[in-house]
Amino acid sequence: MSLAEFFARNVTEVARHLLGAELLVDGVGGLITETEAYHPTEPASHAHRGPTPRNASMFLGPGHVYVYRSYGIHWCLNFVCADGAAILIRALEPRTGIEKMIERRGLTSPRELCSGPGKLAEALAITNAHDGLRLDAPPFTFRQPGTPAPVVTGPRIGITKAADLPWRFGLAGSAYLSKAFRPG
Repeated sequence: MSLAEFFARNVTEVARHLLGAELLVDGVGGLITETEAYHPTEPASHAHRGPTPRNASMFLGPGHVYVYRSYGIHWCLNFVCADGAAILIRALEPRTGIEKMIERRGLTSPRELCSGPGKLAEALAITNAHDGLRLDAPPFTFRQPGTPAPVVTGPRIGITKAADLPWRFGLAGSAYLSKAFRPG
């Protein structure tokens, strides 16, 4: 499936199918283990009120990158789907360029390197310079997962609007998550 076809599907379907995909930025990265879906029809989405200078990348089309600053502190990496929907990449399992991630984060535990959206962005050196780029062009390397991964689902984290939607997805059994999923 082409990159555009992969991302031109329902945002929650894509968020599930991203688990186990490989993401590298300038040769540094690993396997995606946790995602959160956002659709413009719900108020937690940055696209809820339509295009603005801040969220313009969300309207460039499937397969683009949307990067924003959270609370003025951390960069957050998102993949754009159809119709202004996007998926926040919450965590990944470091596999390639771990030494670089350790240097950037000042930590030695692989488990802690990318266990949250801000940590992941710091480990991969994501900044606003990446906003609007395509996932199928440098500095990105993106490989879709092979077989579908086992998934756990739960409510999104750190938001107040539409927080009850079960649009957070994790790779079942992974030790590389931002926060454990509650049973049931």
